Amino acid sequence: MIQAAFAGFYLGFSLILAIGAQNAFVLRQGLRREHVLPVVLTCAASDAVLITLGVTSFAVIAEALPVLAPLLRYGGAAFLIWYGARSFLAMWRGGATLRAVETGAGSLRAALLTCLALTWLNPHVYLDTVILIGTIASQYGDNTSWFGMGAVVASFVFFVALGYGARLLAPVFALPRSWQVLDGVIGAVMWAIAARLLWGM
Repeated sequence: MIQAAFAGFYLGFSLILAIGAQNAFVLRQGLRREHVLPVVLTCAASDAVLITLGVTSFAVIAEALPVLAPLLRYGGAAFLIWYGARSFLAMWRGGATLRAVETGAGSLRAALLTCLALTWLNPHVYLDTVILIGTIASQYGDNTSWFGMGAVVASFVFFVALGYGARLLAPVFALPRSWQVLDGVIGAVMWAIAARLLWGM
């Protein structure tokens, strides 16, 4: 059981560690100290739901995936292109700074909706959590649930560390130029993921 849980934790953590749309958004919220806990919990809970689906219902989902794939692919790409354009616009405008006294300046509703969209409209999230984790978990037989639990714990640990650890970078992001660089990186990440979705890169 313990071995399966550690294997699930390691796989889950390694998959989510790569820079992506969801991670970039959590990092930005952490730097701005805006609704960090709700955003972190939303991301981790969403991953937990998807991992559970993959571990418990992979066979059924695998049969339905050919029908869902085009919708996830083009819908997710469209959203990523739009969000990337917003980031590039923010980079071009510039002028953003981070101050320790500025907390909760943005809308909680907008933050959560963006967080949910970046999670549930991203086909790579389904490929990682439902397909890959579901496939590997099935190899653990009776310990499948422990493998899934390890992956879920990894998700919570990662997002909490990312959201609250971002505050250590606060002095760097007190400079407007740092925000322009971050917005540019986020925009590039969003468009790169969208390109991979559209052209299979």
